[in-house]
Amino acid sequence: MKSYLISDNKDTFIGLRLAGIQGVLAKTPEEMKEYFSKAAEDKNIGIIIVTEKILEEIGEEAMKLKKSGSSKLVVTIPDRWGLRDKDFIMKYIKESIGLKV
Repeated sequence: MKSYLISDNKDTFIGLRLAGIQGVLAKTPEEMKEYFSKAAEDKNIGIIIVTEKILEEIGEEAMKLKKSGSSKLVVTIPDRWGLRDKDFIMKYIKESIGLKV
């Protein structure tokens, strides 16, 4: 199984291409959804890597894939400007165990 990147950012796209990860550069929400659907259907892709902006656009489709029991892993990475939500770890812990740390 291989990894596949869907990026809205040229720098992120080029950086991961240099690391050997195939992918596409999507600019419009329609392209983002189309590329995600194609990646979700491709049996050779095991990990779909998306940037934070892409996840904002295709969040519903990503959740459907995660809840479907598919063996595909959807991973979100920050783009070159870093994390948009600086407190995501605290929110994740609170959602997971119900405690505010």
